[in-house]
Formats: sequence, structure tokens, C-alpha cells
Amino acid sequence: MEPPARHRPDGHLRHRNRSAVRFGYVATVPLPDPDAAEAAATHALDELAADGVVLLANTDGVYLGHPGHDPLLAELDRRRAVVFVHPSQLPAPPMPGLPPFAADFLLDTTRAAANLVLHGVPCRYPNLKIILSHAGGFLPYAAHRITAALVAETGRGYEEILEDLRSFWFDTALSGSPSALPSLLAFARPDRVVFGTDGPFAPEIAVAHFTGEYDRYHGLDTAAHHAINRGNALALLPRLS
Repeated sequence: MEPPARHRPDGHLRHRNRSAVRFGYVATVPLPDPDAAEAAATHALDELAADGVVLLANTDGVYLGHPGHDPLLAELDRRRAVVFVHPSQLPAPPMPGLPPFAADFLLDTTRAAANLVLHGVPCRYPNLKIILSHAGGFLPYAAHRITAALVAETGRGYEEILEDLRSFWFDTALSGSPSALPSLLAFARPDRVVFGTDGPFAPEIAVAHFTGEYDRYHGLDTAAHHAINRGNALALLPRLS
């Protein structure tokens, strides 16, 4: 395998054989230190040919979208970066007998999405391509309820906030069930849903179960399955096409 591609200063990729690039990756950056995170993101995108960065929904209880994150988000916006948001440990004790991934992770992602919109991140940084893992947590199901709350909090228009919530991308990791998919597909823009599995962190049996449910889901025709499986992702990672 050839060495990773690198970005030239003019933003173009340099490598010997573009057709050999089949896999992209996003780089973890060290929040809660915004300055170090910005430096790490710049290094990853410019020197390591990363296709974006991964940010946790919250770090030490501070949710993504906090004003302290603005310099990092502004730099990522300038680069039109992909930002993959993954849940972290909820800043609350877990419920005995219910592992965090079952419900807490979904709430964590939902909180991050709401906080990003509360602080106007989609409006102020429109070039960011923010992917919410696990179908956005509870966001599709609760979007209108969250919108009503944010209208009361910010004074902005209902449809304006709803469109900000719909501006995110959503992956299908562990969310291919016949109850989750209808909510996701009713809310998300059709071209902003991408395939995900949560492997290798999720057990193989869980990945197989939810992927199988997704493959068998009759609410998507062949074209829609193809878009989620590959087509939509190419808009995020065009160098892989």
C-alpha cells in the first residue's frame, strides 16, 4: 500500500495513484484543549491526509458547540471539514443494569446536536459537514419537541431552527431497526444519511443484527439503499470516488 496522500497548500491531494485510495479516516483531536485540538486538526488534515476529525459530544460535561470551541470550529469551517460527532460518557451516573451505549450515548448525541443549534453553529459555520453517529441519537424522534424548546430559548423562527437540525448528516450505526429507520428517514434529508456499523467496537453479533435489519428494510428502494450504502458518502469523501 502506498504512503498516505498529503494535502498541498492549494488544497489538492498529492499521491501517485488516486484510484488506490479506498478508505478514508477521521482524526481524533485533543479536546478539551481548543488550541491543541486546532493544531492537531491542522496537522491531521494537512500532513496526514485525514478526511476530517472526530469530536466527542461532550468533554468533561462541556458539550460541543460551547463558545470556547469557536476557534476550532471556525478553522474547520474554513477547511470545509467533515466533523464526525460520537457520544461520550454522559455527565451523569449510569443506570444500574443498563449499559451506557443502550440509552446514554443516544442522549449524549442528542444533547450535542441541540447545543450546536442553540449556539448557532450550523448558521455561523455553514461549511462544516457534521455527521451525528447512531442516527443522531434521539434527535429525529424528538426534533420538533427540541425545536419548540430552542425557539423559546433563542427567539428564532420554528422552521429556521428545524432546518438547522436537519442540516446534520446521520449514520446508520446500530440504528437499522424497523422502528429507528422510519423516524430517521422521515426527518433527515435523503442525501444526508450514510451507512455505518459501529464496528469493531460493537460486538459482531450486534453489527450483523442491525445491518441485516437495514438490508431487509422495505421502506427503502434499491436507489435509496445505494445512496446510503455509498453514494451519499462520496459527497463527504470525494477523493474515495
